[in-house]
Amino acid sequence: MRTWQTLLVSLVVLIGLALEVSSAPVAFAFPGDRRDESCAERIAAAIAATPEGETPQLPDDCVEHPGMSAVELRAAEAEMTAHPYPDVVHVPYQEEVVWTRAYRRMVGHVIIYDAPNGNPIGELAAGYNYVTVINEQDGFIQINYGQWVAKDHITWADVSKFSGVEISVQPKRSFAWMLAEARPSRYPGGPPDKSAEVIPRYTLMNIYGVEYANGWEWYLVGPGQWVQQIRVATVKSIPRPEGVGERDRWIAIDLYEQIAVAYEGERIVFATLISSGLPKTNTREGLFKIYDRYEATRMSGFAGQPQFYYIEEVPYVMYFDGDIGLHGTYWHDRFGYRQSRGCVNMSIMDAWWLYEWTAPEEYQDAWVYVYSSGTYRRDLPAWARR
Repeated sequence: MRTWQTLLVSLVVLIGLALEVSSAPVAFAFPGDRRDESCAERIAAAIAATPEGETPQLPDDCVEHPGMSAVELRAAEAEMTAHPYPDVVHVPYQEEVVWTRAYRRMVGHVIIYDAPNGNPIGELAAGYNYVTVINEQDGFIQINYGQWVAKDHITWADVSKFSGVEISVQPKRSFAWMLAEARPSRYPGGPPDKSAEVIPRYTLMNIYGVEYANGWEWYLVGPGQWVQQIRVATVKSIPRPEGVGERDRWIAIDLYEQIAVAYEGERIVFATLISSGLPKTNTREGLFKIYDRYEATRMSGFAGQPQFYYIEEVPYVMYFDGDIGLHGTYWHDRFGYRQSRGCVNMSIMDAWWLYEWTAPEEYQDAWVYVYSSGTYRRDLPAWARR
């Protein structure tokens, strides 16, 4: 009886799995269907046999994006064992670099006084206003020489501890940062695997394979772990732009992936997440050179408008396109998403790294190449809009 009971239970389980797979969204040629391995030859043969000017009839079981074959999937599994993490080194977080100043945010409409409980000497409209603190006395905060504001208008800034990676061994595969935390799926297009651990934001992962499901790319990031492309920012290597020398230092800014990659000639040396301009204040594409640099400077704009901002002591600024620059950011932790008024925001650690990397006199005018590796789609869910 036990044998029949066991068989009956097994049959129920198999039926349940079959129903789950049959009701799941279709994933192209996953997992490594063996038919894929002959598709390329069969498609080529069909095209060769088609008279010129006619449309070839392709095999019905071959899809436009065949994805990973069985051989490729087995190779990826071996890669996961041999190289479970990207071959990079995180730039270590350094308190003495990040907290050179006491960064704070000013809340609401602010009156500026000449001393604690002193005379009003100015005001600042409500907006995106950030300052550095010098002193505190009698319920007032000193923000500059001879400038004090009431303490209840000052709150902490959201200073990020995120930092990018240094790269000495050139990557053989793509890697990515997780942007929106989630549990991985067991197959492309599938629901989150409730038994899997949540992959936190800013987790760095290798990409071992790509499949297409329901109009989206899905990335294989671990054994039986797939994540949708809109949840990650992928580091992509690109050719050296025309005009950039073989020994030049240059920084590629990918507006689509929200990634910055630093190169020495053809060699990648550093990569990180950035936040470029919002749609109405987008960062302009093109090839530029750093023409001015400041260890810290003030930025403001859009006076009298809802998007008014005033930010003191912006750290490690490298201007490359008019008043648009690369710089450290202490007022948000949204790297990987468009966030700025046109500049390229980075964490303070990352801005410091690039500032130091371009500090030698022969590299202070390093190239900045701004481009987009893809096109933003309008059907993104709100949380995924970059």
